[in-house]
Amino acid sequence: MEREMQFQASRSGGAGGQNVNKVNTKVELRFHVENSELLTEEEKALVQEKLGNRITNDGYLQVVCQTERSQLQNKELCVQRFYELLRQALTMQKKRSATKPTRSSVRRRLESKKKQAEKKASRGFRKDY
Repeated sequence: MEREMQFQASRSGGAGGQNVNKVNTKVELRFHVENSELLTEEEKALVQEKLGNRITNDGYLQVVCQTERSQLQNKELCVQRFYELLRQALTMQKKRSATKPTRSSVRRRLESKKKQAEKKASRGFRKDY
């Protein structure tokens, strides 16, 4: 997986004092999803679908890190985030089984609706004829 990742470093903003203006600490990880040899076609489709907002027009999945003051720490952080993103995209969510509301919850809901209706009904002006 690491051999398919491309890293690019550039100058970063934020903490670091004068170091910020001189050292390339911001790290950008790029991973081409379509050309990956390690992912199956189904996995590629899942990644494209779930992480579509992070994939560029060129087909690269991008992760950018610039929080730390050293390039190495930012690179490690990028790799961690990348694996976490892949893990989240490739885990299947459990199907939700439909359930009916309990008898007591239905009763509570209807009681609160009656109270609300009574409250609103008592607000109106009633003229006796």
